[in-house]
Formats: sequence, structure tokens, C-alpha cells
Amino acid sequence: MAHRPDTLEHAPLGRDSAYPEQYDAALLFPIARAANRAPLGIEEGALPFIGEDEWHAFEVSWLNGRGKPVVAVARFTLPASSPNLIESKSWKLYLNSFNQTRFENIDAVRGVLKEDLSRVAGAAVGVELFDVDDAALDSVRLPGECLDALDIAVDDYTPSADHLSADGEVIEETLYSHLLKSNCPVTGQPDWGSVMIRYKGKKIDREGLLRYLIGFRQHQDFHEHCVEHIFTDMMQRADPEELLVLARYVRRGGLDISPWRATKGMAPPGSLRLARQ
Repeated sequence: MAHRPDTLEHAPLGRDSAYPEQYDAALLFPIARAANRAPLGIEEGALPFIGEDEWHAFEVSWLNGRGKPVVAVARFTLPASSPNLIESKSWKLYLNSFNQTRFENIDAVRGVLKEDLSRVAGAAVGVELFDVDDAALDSVRLPGECLDALDIAVDDYTPSADHLSADGEVIEETLYSHLLKSNCPVTGQPDWGSVMIRYKGKKIDREGLLRYLIGFRQHQDFHEHCVEHIFTDMMQRADPEELLVLARYVRRGGLDISPWRATKGMAPPGSLRLARQ
């Protein structure tokens, strides 16, 4: 695959940054998706998938009109068709700029978040705010069959589509693994996660699929583009009639990111928060 372009030259990620004292929308840093999609052969305006990037933010707080702190958990959804994703460190700094800022009510907070994030992403961003005890945040298990008990030998820790193959009659199944790991494209810090594959097509070789997923262990890229990488390779090598690839990455810095990509017409997966998130 061609070298991934440097889209982080001016990003705050990895730099010493003082946390802001007051609300500042200018902290948000957009990253164009197109530059990272081009090496995968994905053209803007002709996306081979639908999908969203679902973010949970666990360090959200502001002051009410009388100066009393309010805390919440936020869920954001960015459409995969948005021209930009938002760099996570800048997002964290932006959210922390709310800490000493007064808002009349929770609707005012939600409105500001939606306006700022949608402007930077270039498309409408969904915003939900939850009480920290809300049952909607309870963890669940991924559906389907887990691949992790397969007794395989592994000696390749970079993604290789050569491991992927499919044969036989058309089936429908859901598979998942908790062995996903990729690395931050700037700091090199590990990003741990789980990945779920749901497809309709010829039966995918499970051992090959697990070797392929483990191959991301030393790969450096954004969560969103790892999922698009998996989706693109599976479509090319397994040629399923329908495909959904969903990753649930472990929380880091108070944020977790869960992108999903699917063939057009597939139902969205819904929110599936896992214990490690």
C-alpha cells in the first residue's frame, strides 16, 4: 500500500498543551479523510460504504447558571461521508474548554457542541448527553462467534490481505475478535480494540481472517482508516454480497472511538459499548 500522507503536521497531538480555562471552538483540528483514503483506492464522492464514527466522551463538564458543576457522558456520531474527521487531542482540549464555562441549560451545551463539531467535520454531527448513571451506557457483549480461541501460529504483524480467502456456499454469519491492536500514527501509543465482521457471502476462512486482523498489531493509522482498510481488503479478497466491519476501540484520554463501515443497504449496528470501553 502507498505511504500514508502526513495529515497531522499542525495538529496538537503529542505536544505539550495547557488545558484551556474557557470555551474555545478554535481548538478543534480537522483532518481531511480523502488523503488517507486515496492509498486504499477510495475516491471521494464514490464511497464504497456507508457508516459512522461513534465517539464517547467521559470527561464532559460545565458550569450551570449559578456556577455549580455539571458532569455528563457524551456520544457523538460523525457520518463517514463527512469530508473531515476530528483529531482526538484537539477534541479533548475543546471539551475541557467547557469546564469553567457557564451555560443556561443542557440544551445550550448540546447546541454549541452540535454547531461546532458539524462545522469542523463538514457534515451534521449527532450529539447526545447522558447522565453518568444512565442505563444506555451499560456494557454489552458483541454478537456472533469469537475467533480468539483458534490455535494458530502467527509471524506477521503488518496487515496483509493475502491471508483473506472465501469459498463454498453463500452463508450469513457474524464473527468477532478482541485481538485488534493498532498504533497512534504520531505518538506510536497502542490503540486496543475489538472488531466485529458481519457478512453474507462465501464462507470466509476463519484462521486467515484472524491472522489478518492480528496483522494490524504494528500498523500505524487512525481508528477510522483501520476499519476502512479492513472493509476494503475484505471486499476485494472475499467478495461478499453484504459486509459490515465495526471496531470498538478501548477508551484513551477519556475518549473512545467506534467506527463502522458497511455495504449500502445494510442496517446500522446500533450502539454496542463493551466492558473495555
